[in-house]
Amino acid sequence: MKYRRRLEFSPKILLIILTVICGLLLTVSVLFKNVTRPFTNIVAVVIVPMQNGINTIGGWAGDHLGDFRSMKELKKENEELAEQVKQLTEANQRLSVNAEEAAELAQLVSLDEVYKDYKKIGARVISKGNGNWYETFVINKGTKDGVKTDMNVLAGTGLVGIVTEVGLNYAKVRSIMDDDAKVSACSAQTLDNCVVKGNSEMMQENGMIEVKYISKDAAMSNGEKLVTSHISSRYLPGLLIGTVSDITMDSTNLTKSGRVTPVVDFTHLRDVLVIMDLKTVPKDTETAD
Repeated sequence: MKYRRRLEFSPKILLIILTVICGLLLTVSVLFKNVTRPFTNIVAVVIVPMQNGINTIGGWAGDHLGDFRSMKELKKENEELAEQVKQLTEANQRLSVNAEEAAELAQLVSLDEVYKDYKKIGARVISKGNGNWYETFVINKGTKDGVKTDMNVLAGTGLVGIVTEVGLNYAKVRSIMDDDAKVSACSAQTLDNCVVKGNSEMMQENGMIEVKYISKDAAMSNGEKLVTSHISSRYLPGLLIGTVSDITMDSTNLTKSGRVTPVVDFTHLRDVLVIMDLKTVPKDTETAD
């Protein structure tokens, strides 16, 4: 009983003890706050800017990493698009060539119908002389296909020329624009006779060749169609040559001359028709061609 009495405190004494303890705790708190403040300042001065720098670098790296990734993806996409453009360009070129070939073949089919009385064989031009014009050229059909010298050759809507040389699997053709070419012709309207003469220089200048030996009394006029004459020794009759123009009287006042615009485009020849029939005339017959 005595021990319990010693541990008992009066309220006044207990209040004093608690007040002292609170004061001590307050003092310790203030002292520790003053002690840790320099460390807090160091953290504020060193750590915070470092952390801000790290955050900035991290943000920059993240943004630019995205840019680098985007650039790489764009480069890959550009390469893929370039390849697609290349493929489309090649396909377009093939389609263009195929369209041109189809148009030429359709034209040859029409030409075949126009001259349906003649037997014909198709051939492809495989080489030509120098320059852009087809004065002479070689086709891929020869004796094994039945091609012979002096066979007439067609393209476009009319006469191209004549076979001058034949091999086993090729033939050489001289076009009507060649300087050595001469074709006995006539007007499809008036039947007036004339001679169409090749002139490569004139052809290259204005797309025309010469027409000579028109009778001074001929009724032939500008704009008429010229076709091969029935009196030709090598050309089958009725093959369209071109349109006559610039008809004038010669200095002799005995004949007229003019120019002819061929119906064949002699800068673009790909496929031709070879007429397998040969013109037959009595031996020793003299004609203009």
